[in-house]
Amino acid sequence: MRPALLGAAFVGSLAVLEPPPLHAGPLLDAAAEAERKAAAGDSSGAFEAIHAGMARFTASLPLSVPRALFVTETPTAYRAYTAKKEPIFEAGESLLAYVEVLGLQWQPVEGDRHQAHFTVDLELSDDKGKTLALQKEFGNFTFTAHSPAQEVYTHLTLDVSGAAPGAYILRYTINDVAAERSVPFELPFTLVEKKS
Repeated sequence: MRPALLGAAFVGSLAVLEPPPLHAGPLLDAAAEAERKAAAGDSSGAFEAIHAGMARFTASLPLSVPRALFVTETPTAYRAYTAKKEPIFEAGESLLAYVEVLGLQWQPVEGDRHQAHFTVDLELSDDKGKTLALQKEFGNFTFTAHSPAQEVYTHLTLDVSGAAPGAYILRYTINDVAAERSVPFELPFTLVEKKS
C-alpha cells in the first residue's frame, strides 16, 4: 500500500512541474501565417502577414529612438544616410541629425488609413549643463499611411551660428501625441572656429 501512495505522490508532483502552455505572440503568429501563405504560393499575402505582425508587435513596445546621429547630408530614405565621422562642426555649419522613432501609436483615420503624430522638443546646453536654448515643438511630424509603418525616420536641422566655440549637448525629446508619452536622447557635439 505504501509504495502505491509514493507513486501517486510522485506523479502528482510531475503534473505540478509541467510548464504552462506558451502563447505565441504577434511575431510568431505572423511568421506561422506567412509560412502557410508562402507555402501556398501567396508571396504577397505572406509579406502582408509579416508586416501586420510587426505592426502589432511594435505597437506594444515602449517609445524609443533606436538610432540618432549626425549626418553629412539630408537622408534619402530609412537608413539611407552618410554618418558624420565626428560630431565636430565649424562655426556657421548647420547640425543635421538623422533620427529613427520606434513604438509610435498609429490611430485609424478616414479613408481606411492610419496616422502617427509626434513632435520634437529641443534643448541646447553647454558642457556644464547650463541651458542655452529651449524650444517646444521644434519639429512637428504627421505620417498617414494605409497601414502602420515600421521604418519611421526624420531629419532635424539646427542652426547654431553665433554660438561660441566649445562643447555642447543637444537634447531632443520625441513626444508621441496619440499615446501621450515621450523619450529624450542626446547628441553631444563640439563647435570649432571656421577654417580659413
